[in-house]
Amino acid sequence: MVRKQKAPTPAPTLNGKPETIIGANTRFVGALTSDGNIRVDGSVEGDIEVLGNLIIGETGRVIATVKAQNVHVSGAVKGEITAVEQLEISPTGKVWGDIITAALHIEPGGLFRGQSSMTTTVEEPLLLEAPRPSDNPA
Repeated sequence: MVRKQKAPTPAPTLNGKPETIIGANTRFVGALTSDGNIRVDGSVEGDIEVLGNLIIGETGRVIATVKAQNVHVSGAVKGEITAVEQLEISPTGKVWGDIITAALHIEPGGLFRGQSSMTTTVEEPLLLEAPRPSDNPA
């Protein structure tokens, strides 16, 4: 009996198609930088800095410090992630490490273990004072 393997569903391309793809059978160690978009389906260790979007596919494994405009994780990432606009973790995605982003979306089944910090251009509001007890009992 022959069973068909279900092909992994491709992650969204986040505003355009990837310009650089690290294939499933590829291992990269070092600093990876790009002015465009990158998709990782293989293994990357080191630093990733992308002016565009970074997609970690289901077979992608990353141990790195990551900086990108948007980050979509369907595979596994261990390290610090800075996503200027948004970090999205899909149901198959796993992130271990601290993150800094303006928007965080974790779909059911996705895993995030670490600390998160949200960036914003809005100033912190003044703290509201606690209500003062009135002299007249109700």
